[in-house]
Parts: sequence; structure tokens; C-alpha cells
Amino acid sequence: MEDLSPDAPPAWPRAVLFDLLTALLDSWTVWNAAAGSEAAGRAWRAEYLRRTYGCGAYVSYEQLVREAAEAVNLPATAPEALEAHWDALPPWAGARELLAALRPHCKLAVVTNCSEQLGRRAAELLEVNWDVVVTSEAAGYYKPDPRPYQLALDQLGTPAADAAFIAGSGYDMFGTSAVGLRTFWHNRVGLALPAGAPAPEAESSELATALPWLRAFQRASRQGALA
Repeated sequence: MEDLSPDAPPAWPRAVLFDLLTALLDSWTVWNAAAGSEAAGRAWRAEYLRRTYGCGAYVSYEQLVREAAEAVNLPATAPEALEAHWDALPPWAGARELLAALRPHCKLAVVTNCSEQLGRRAAELLEVNWDVVVTSEAAGYYKPDPRPYQLALDQLGTPAADAAFIAGSGYDMFGTSAVGLRTFWHNRVGLALPAGAPAPEAESSELATALPWLRAFQRASRQGALA
């Protein structure tokens, strides 16, 4: 019989999938610097997110970033500065530590709204041997369409029931719920859950909080089934 006590051994998921540019990397800082101020960066970022989450089928990521900058009256130098400083995207505190703790136990994957070139460059900044990196360009669709998440699961050879997702945006919940991925929201900057989005199973402004949630993953799943 499975031991469901609090002192039971860890029961890790087979795979953990991550949003990249918001859950693991502090892209906010680089966007704000490229825009010239936090207010301008947030407006640009909001317009870019609106376009990516709304377009569905893949359109050039770099094109959407340029169009979003133009829409909020930023000069062409802003997207140029963003790409020039792309390799300076800093990991959030605790990101590398969380990945190192999971690496012996779980497959690790990225599912990111990005082009192949920029997405893989950003993934390399975490200094982890990823099992799978799925970009929206490779999937042919932007999140929260279910297809990028499902493509990562297929490439991992792991069913959704045996995997977890660490989200960076509340919009991820639309896609993860559609494919059956239990989700932890690393809500670093305190964003509101989008209207109509399913609630995450857990939420925190600190990545370190995800580790105990993941350690008890299968026990929590089993307990829910027995309830």
C-alpha cells in the first residue's frame, strides 16, 4: 500500500515543464531597460502578450515584438536593444537551484512563446541539460493553445497525469488545463488571474515554494483520487 503520510519518501513527477521567459527568467528587467522605463516596458510587454496570446498560429516572434513596440509608440531602437541584450536575461532567484534539485529525479522541459533562435538561447542561460525545449515556432502555435504543451509531453514520452507545469503567466492555465497538466504559478510580480482562467493548483511569488509541491506530487495526486 502506498504511504501517504507526511513523512513518506518524495514522489516526484516524471517530468516538469516550465514557462521560460517569465517563470524562470526575469525578462521584465530587460524589456524595461530596452523601453527606457518600467512604465514603457510594461505597456510594451502587455501589448506583446496580447498579440501572442491572441494570434494562435505562429507569426514571427520578432515581428510581434516590433509591432507591439510600434503600437505603444516606442522607437525601433527598443526591439533592437531587447535582442542585443537577450543573452543578459537574468534567472529569477532560486531558478537554477530548483532545476538542480529536480534534475536527478525528473525530466525537464521548456514550453515557451518564442522563436527557435531566441528561445534556445534563453534556455541555455539556465545552464541545465534540458530534455526538451519546445518553442511556439516549433509547435506552430503560441500558448495558451494546447499544442505547444502537448508537443513537449509527446517529445518527453510522458502523459500529462505524470507531469507538472511551472507557469509564469496566468494565461498558461488555459492551455495546461486543456491538456491535463497540474500547474504551479510562479506569479513573481503579482499579476491578476485572467478572466475565465482556471485557478492554478498552487501559486507563489517565490520559486522555492514549488519544490515541496513537486516533492509531494504523486502523493497529492493519489490523495485527490481517494477523496
